[in-house]
Amino acid sequence: MSAVAVVLLLPAVAVAGMPHFSLTELASERLEAISFFLALYALVSVGVWGLWRRLRRDVTRLPALSFGSALAMVFLLGLALQLVLSMIAGGRELMTPGAWEKSGVTHRLTPTQLPSDSELVLQARRQRLDELRLALWAYAADHGRVFPASDHGPELAPARWKVLGDSGMHFIYVGGQKADESSLPLAYEPGIFGRERWVLFANGDIQRLPIEAIHRALMAEATP
Repeated sequence: MSAVAVVLLLPAVAVAGMPHFSLTELASERLEAISFFLALYALVSVGVWGLWRRLRRDVTRLPALSFGSALAMVFLLGLALQLVLSMIAGGRELMTPGAWEKSGVTHRLTPTQLPSDSELVLQARRQRLDELRLALWAYAADHGRVFPASDHGPELAPARWKVLGDSGMHFIYVGGQKADESSLPLAYEPGIFGRERWVLFANGDIQRLPIEAIHRALMAEATP
């Protein structure tokens, strides 16, 4: 008997015969968003309606505004604001083509991939060689298109011959050439930069080539 009494006293889950419906998480979030929008819309309409009635006390020529008219006014103002924002977004896309990508019903900025440290160093190395190119062509313009005979002479500042970094090494310079007279290597990076090196040609081009290609070009120059 005591066991039966204990069982009867335990709480049990009552299963009703009525059907039970529940919304999914996404549907619940959307319903909450719509409810918030409608509540905010009604609140703004009440504010416009109240302000209009207050203004009508001082300006009697204003027509009477019902609450339904206030709702319509707020709705039309919202449409006008949406139109203005759409025009601004369209103009922004025209002024910055490719900077925006479609994301659902809106657009977002296209993610920009920043260059890595190695790419930045590579660009800086090329920039240093380009600075040497400008100095060499400026010298050649004043000396009958003839480049300096050596990279150890007084023709250019010593800093112009130095490669990127604190090594103090010079670009490997091939003197005895004239500006825009051939497409032979004029200056290139030393071996501390590995197999692929930036090369300045006598025609002004700057390319990144393996050392074997640089040697072949120099050998072609030496071949009569």
